[in-house]
Amino acid sequence: MIIPVVLAGGSGTRLWPLSRKFYPKQMLHLTGDGTMLQNTVLRLSGVDRLGAPMIIGNAAHRFLIRQQMAAAGITPAGIFLEPFGRNTAPAVAVAALRAEKTDPDAVLLVLPADHLIRDVQKFHHALKIGRQFAREGFLVTFGIVPDRPETGYGYIRQGKSANPLLQKSSGDLDSAYVIDEFVEKPNLETARRYVDSGIYCWNSGMFMFSAGHVLEALRRFVPDIVRACEKAIENGQAD
Repeated sequence: MIIPVVLAGGSGTRLWPLSRKFYPKQMLHLTGDGTMLQNTVLRLSGVDRLGAPMIIGNAAHRFLIRQQMAAAGITPAGIFLEPFGRNTAPAVAVAALRAEKTDPDAVLLVLPADHLIRDVQKFHHALKIGRQFAREGFLVTFGIVPDRPETGYGYIRQGKSANPLLQKSSGDLDSAYVIDEFVEKPNLETARRYVDSGIYCWNSGMFMFSAGHVLEALRRFVPDIVRACEKAIENGQAD
């Protein structure tokens, strides 16, 4: 099963004043009929073996999130509220810890709630490829082919083809690579060189992995974050 984990806790400061502290961009109708949050979940319609989404959001937006999910006909598996944002790793850790209790082999699909994806069919195809790798224990990140040098994004340098690493394959594979390097927000000259090289993608912030395998990596590299999230879950309140 794929469990979407939607990261909806951002404040959208770069879109101010349209996006405000208590009404950030992911809650706005910017592209199409739904809000960006609603569209993030609705564009997953048709994905095979899709579970109910987990929504990670700011406590200040709890009623907005609940209202928008209900208006879109979506019943989340849970809405997890942060008193303030702690970025991606803790949100992933909380979702994985919750998923691990019921199904450690569940595949988590981590999605920011503020993306515009026009080619949904191609997006679903990328998810199908990512799922094959996630099932075999790989941690998958989705890159975006850059169309210009951009200094505000992180970059991923692609290495060799990852396809030979799979034990089992549906035969429907393309554009899967081992990641050689992550680079954070380069200067303009470096960004131009990356785009011209053809071997760098923008880091989309979308990820796919099993709950058990991502927790194994988090416990190895950032055990303090996992311990803090375990404590937060233990002491958290549910209603």
